[in-house]
Amino acid sequence: MGKQEILQEVNRILGYIENGDHLSKDDIATIKQDTIDNYHDYFNTGYLDFRKSITPDGATIEWVGSGENIIDLEGNKYIDCIGGFGTYIGGHRNPEVVKYVKSQLDRLTLSSTELLEPLRGYLCKTIAMITPGDLQYSYLTNGGAEAVEMALKLAILYNGPGYFISTVGGFHGKSLGAVSMTGKDCYREKYYPNLIQQVQHIEYGNAAALEQTIQNIKAVGNHVTAFIVEPIQGEGGVIIPPKGYLKEAREICTKHGVVMICDEIQTGMGRTGRMWRCEEEGIVPDIMVFGKAVSGGIIPITGIVSRKEVFLGSGLGENPFILGSPTFGGNAIACSAFLGIIKYIVENDIPKMAGEKGKYFLEKLTAMQKKHKILEAVRGAGLMIALEFKTSELGYEVSKEMFARYILVSGTLNNARVVRIEPPAIISYESIDKTITALDEAIGIVENRL
Repeated sequence: MGKQEILQEVNRILGYIENGDHLSKDDIATIKQDTIDNYHDYFNTGYLDFRKSITPDGATIEWVGSGENIIDLEGNKYIDCIGGFGTYIGGHRNPEVVKYVKSQLDRLTLSSTELLEPLRGYLCKTIAMITPGDLQYSYLTNGGAEAVEMALKLAILYNGPGYFISTVGGFHGKSLGAVSMTGKDCYREKYYPNLIQQVQHIEYGNAAALEQTIQNIKAVGNHVTAFIVEPIQGEGGVIIPPKGYLKEAREICTKHGVVMICDEIQTGMGRTGRMWRCEEEGIVPDIMVFGKAVSGGIIPITGIVSRKEVFLGSGLGENPFILGSPTFGGNAIACSAFLGIIKYIVENDIPKMAGEKGKYFLEKLTAMQKKHKILEAVRGAGLMIALEFKTSELGYEVSKEMFARYILVSGTLNNARVVRIEPPAIISYESIDKTITALDEAIGIVENRL
């Protein structure tokens, strides 16, 4: 394609960005059709089959995010109870975060990769301050699966190669190492036999199974490197383990010299009523993985934080690049967003806010459940809430009815029967009440169809 054609197309697209608040009806119609065509021809046509926003009349295009709301291209306002699967703890475009990102953007964006950039160090120090116990050394990455990969590699460097233990129903990402840990067959089967083979999956919430599996592996002369676990299984269906499970698992790992990795990507930064869910049982993992909400809802950033003994005992002091060297990991803009959301969360006591609003939500939902036979369970912690239906088809139909009422909810990846509610902590009580009313109506309509 020639230079002029390329420039003509790029200028047209950039014009939509520059004039996004003043689009004509023709512009809106063009963008809607272009989006469908481009997903189909250039991105991933399968996405179109899994979106409630694709209808015979076209597509619903998200265009503006503001606080607890997403506004589509045509100006319709939605209550966002998906929240980027836990990303928007402080809401969309939180002004207290945006201002620091804008200030940093005016000065330095990414990194030369040769000189030292101060925000990286300041952020890592602050992470040590807000994480439990003696977690101290951080390593910054860009996406959740990448952070999980770093956690697995650090465990090997510190504790030697051997077996990993994960849980059935767990979700840790879809890169090769992360998907090896993930406990759902549909994400793994296409990659056999190239997954990490030294992985045992055990029942979630069963500490005795962890003890027995470690003993079995050791009994035949093999070594266990690490146990990776979510404090609450997010994509597994917001599965909350029995009280004491994490504490017992911590004791078992310590006894057997196994590195304990807590994946707090979805549960962290106040989502469940604690800054970190592992604090619910007063435990400190050897390595903790963080992501989603730490971005401030603005710039992707993820990473791991580990105990001093683990980090320094891994040999990283002799070869600091052996773990990884992501070009964009810990860049200045992302660090400014992370620091901004930490300030906002601490100043506004977001964990307390999420806990109180979550309790209110759950009380209303539990009362509503008594009216509906297709709704089998309601559960949650803070603003990480699940509605479990008898079948995945019923859950999807309820989600579609909610979409028609301008409220966004979503199923979970590893348990399609579960509809997840994860709004920003700043959601108003008025919007919570609207969501409850809409759910009551939506479930009733789906039941009547039966």
